[in-house]
Amino acid sequence: MNRLARLARLGLTLGTAAALAVGLTSGAEAATGRIRIISASGQEFQIDNPPDNVCINLPVRARILVNETNKTVSYFFAANCANFTGNLAPGRTVSSQNPLSVRVIG
Repeated sequence: MNRLARLARLGLTLGTAAALAVGLTSGAEAATGRIRIISASGQEFQIDNPPDNVCINLPVRARILVNETNKTVSYFFAANCANFTGNLAPGRTVSSQNPLSVRVIG
């Protein structure tokens, strides 16, 4: 019985350790809301709940960029977050900057 009790305690300890490890590991953070992209021809695209600190190449060059998220968005003139252009606070819009990529910075 003593051996069975030790095995049960070991199992409980390992299970608790695994649960704590999984619980303490946080997944990628994401902004809540969306980024709207409107092209020069009027096409509209959106990115829902974009992840933090990930460069996102836009499907078109944005004539109008709208930040409807709860975090600041950096926008870049070139793809792959090259040629930083500016930051867009939550609830703000920018036009005529023609960004081709964005990154949520929090």
